[in-house]
Amino acid sequence: MISSVLVANRGEIACRVFRTCRELDIRTVAVYSDADEDALHTRVADTAVRLPGATPTETYLRGELIVKAALTAGADAVHPGYGFLSENADFARAVLVAGLVWIGPPPEAIEAMASKTRAKELMAAAGVPLLAPLDPDAVTEADLPVLVKAASGGGGRGMRIVRELADLESELKAASAEARSAFGDGTVFVEPYVERGRHVEVQIVADAHGTVWAYGTRDCSLQRRHQKVIEEAPAPALAPGVERRLRSAATAAARTITYAGAGTVEFLVSGDDVHFLEMNTRLQVEHPVTEAVFGVDLVALQLSVAEGARLDGDPPQPSGHAVEARLYAEDPAQDWAPRTGTLHRLSVPGIRLDTGYEDGDTIGVHYDAMLAKAVAHAPTRAEAVRRLAGALERATIHGPVTNRDLLVRSLRHEEFTTARMDTAFYERHLADLTTAAPDPYAPLAAALADAHGRSRFGGWRNLPSQPQTKRYASAHGEHEVHYRHTREGLTADGVRVLSAAADLVVLEIDGVRRKFDVTRHGDRVYVNTTALTVLPRFPDPTAQQAPGSLLAPMPGTVARIADGLTTGSAVQAGDPLIWLEAMKMEHKITAPATGTLTALHAVPGQQVEVGALLAVVL
Repeated sequence: MISSVLVANRGEIACRVFRTCRELDIRTVAVYSDADEDALHTRVADTAVRLPGATPTETYLRGELIVKAALTAGADAVHPGYGFLSENADFARAVLVAGLVWIGPPPEAIEAMASKTRAKELMAAAGVPLLAPLDPDAVTEADLPVLVKAASGGGGRGMRIVRELADLESELKAASAEARSAFGDGTVFVEPYVERGRHVEVQIVADAHGTVWAYGTRDCSLQRRHQKVIEEAPAPALAPGVERRLRSAATAAARTITYAGAGTVEFLVSGDDVHFLEMNTRLQVEHPVTEAVFGVDLVALQLSVAEGARLDGDPPQPSGHAVEARLYAEDPAQDWAPRTGTLHRLSVPGIRLDTGYEDGDTIGVHYDAMLAKAVAHAPTRAEAVRRLAGALERATIHGPVTNRDLLVRSLRHEEFTTARMDTAFYERHLADLTTAAPDPYAPLAAALADAHGRSRFGGWRNLPSQPQTKRYASAHGEHEVHYRHTREGLTADGVRVLSAAADLVVLEIDGVRRKFDVTRHGDRVYVNTTALTVLPRFPDPTAQQAPGSLLAPMPGTVARIADGLTTGSAVQAGDPLIWLEAMKMEHKITAPATGTLTALHAVPGQQVEVGALLAVVL
């Protein structure tokens, strides 16, 4: 029996595993980097062991340090979570050699699926349908579009869609460079790209005695940069017989590699056609939707299988529908740029919320930008979607910019509500989903709340005052509002102020009474779901940057610089010049105009803060 588990991971998944361990009276051990010294997973574990350093390479990717930590803390088992070393066969072997229980599949099964090219060969031999790889040197116009993919790793890294033959060579190089940086393996391959395909997967759990359970399907088609954003179970609107074929193929895949533990087999579905993509030999981020529909605890099943238990009988029957949305600290309108800073408040009441953060925690630059997973379960798909969208819309999220508004609009988009979505959903609709009009009265509510808070007389004076002006910035630009203190209280043109307190403003607008909850954190003001930054009355003329300056849009590391780029190089508008790596993603910095690179300050490996001057193009 397992008595103490070290989770070789951080954040949300570490907290998730600890929750099940506590329910089973199993002691918990966390590992943490210097950047995670005060992180939630470190605080909630029974014991925590420091991994010196801040970056993943120095810490969570150091298998020998994690095994040593487990032995030092007296753990007798290791759970890898997802990401980092979760699909590293050598790490699994090191855990077993140290005499610890590995809560995952056999190293040989991990190894079999580690290379996507090798996995396809095994699946083809087992009769699992798949897309045959293409010879990169033999790709023709007739083969387009094609997908370039990294042979190792996942999470969308080292993946490129190629629609023009002239772009293939450069995209192969770019994908290889990104894969080498992310996974230490620059091997890539090419396969046909299926337009309007759906990403559908099957959750499997297998024991060491030959039993394999297939827990239905999940649809994960809504993706940004080939990374999942919204997932649901079961996958809706599948053609007759397709779900049966998916479950059969997933079971065959697991049996082929003598799998044990929890895993996911991923497919691309187009009409009646089913194509094997890959097998993730670990727990998936989206596992909660399967747990909700089947009423199971997949982490508890992992622990049970690792202890040698048998899966007796049949898996439970599904009930209802579940939808999960990944809440990220990122700005979808700015090329999904990740955001950092203090998370002052995070509350999504009424539904399941899996997170690695609490109020007041800091969102740093070193790790994934996911704040939480919001999960709703209901008797029908329509009810689950409505419940999740409503919960997110009412959520209190004070801190860096998030994708919350995008999630709500995506869940309510006609293509999603009618289950006609596919993996290109955001390619078609991102612009519309990120250009919603701001609330025009949020800045006024912020100003009135501030005026009340500053007044010694509860917001009114004996004599009328001169009009007051406040300036704010939001994601939609700058706003200037005007109000006045009168004998009757605070007034604003065209709006009736029913009440104004420091935390609540009530306005009557065109005969409709509206409430505005107001919260302040420094120079940031949150009015309902609108985030505002207080601006000085007059702009600072020294804040202007020189024309042509390329500034870092986020804190991160300079991953690479365009081949041959030096001071004096001629560049075209839109040319990618510099790649920044932040929160496990690469972000292109492109030339703002056609001209000459007059300065280049960025150096590969350099850590930069947001707003740092990287280069100048004139």
